[in-house]
Amino acid sequence: MRCINSADGNDSENHCAGKPVNQPPSRILQTLKYIGIERSGKLISSKSLHHVLPCLCVVCSLILPAVALSQSMTTDPAVENAARQTPENVAVKQIDDAVTVVRRLEADATMRQVMQNAQGVFIVPSYGRIALGVGGQAGAGVLLVKRSGQSWSDPAFFNIGGIGVGAQAGIEAGPIALVLNNQKAIQRFTKTNNFSLSADAGISVVNWSKLAQGSTGAGDVVAWSGTKGLFGNVATVSANDIRLNQKLTNTYYHQPVTVMDVINGKVKTSGAESLKQALVEVSSGSASGRSTGETGSTSGQKK
Repeated sequence: MRCINSADGNDSENHCAGKPVNQPPSRILQTLKYIGIERSGKLISSKSLHHVLPCLCVVCSLILPAVALSQSMTTDPAVENAARQTPENVAVKQIDDAVTVVRRLEADATMRQVMQNAQGVFIVPSYGRIALGVGGQAGAGVLLVKRSGQSWSDPAFFNIGGIGVGAQAGIEAGPIALVLNNQKAIQRFTKTNNFSLSADAGISVVNWSKLAQGSTGAGDVVAWSGTKGLFGNVATVSANDIRLNQKLTNTYYHQPVTVMDVINGKVKTSGAESLKQALVEVSSGSASGRSTGETGSTSGQKK
């Protein structure tokens, strides 16, 4: 331990005026070294200290707020959560959440019937206000296509800009599903640029609640919402600015892929089995009509 001798700057070991003296903490010594107050293991004399005190004050005023900010950032749950939002984690969560949406489709008798005739489905687990802010989109979801028999393809990831029902995106929020009833509707999802599902694009998109009332035909696409009133009282709606999330799809399959690669089974994963099985159950007529479904985390590892 050292003590400054205010007369000549010499130091003495362990005691000062007969009393033990604690050495400054190493963090403080590092700071003093940085600004030149401590040299070669010795503190400068108090005669010179007044020359560097203003510098010390300036350095402390800069360092302390930065240290405080660093500590707050490392303990902020929102920051820690954002750090965990890697593209692969985002993809896995979308698939897990899509399983819950399929279980909700099971609970509706109309949608169970619709799904038995489906050739594909685009599931958006969270649409609207709580999904805004990610790439300027109103929602993000997964496309799966029914293959031979009752099996389903692995997922491709898409974003959706809005639902044309005359209301501003974000006022309502919740899951949506677009059930694709024919190849014409599926082919829209093979486009590389943004596209729409609408009458203007030659695709009829009917409101599932109106379909249940028998006031509309089946249409090319049936639009389902888990939020009451999202589609209003209109018979037909439109889905706009849909585009492939190429980065997320590539990340999930660990290689560059196209939508057709996914649909045709050229790439496979083991991470979407729970979602594919849920779709098999609801589209084969074996669904039990349960209202909710639980799913554990999955992984997008290739087989």
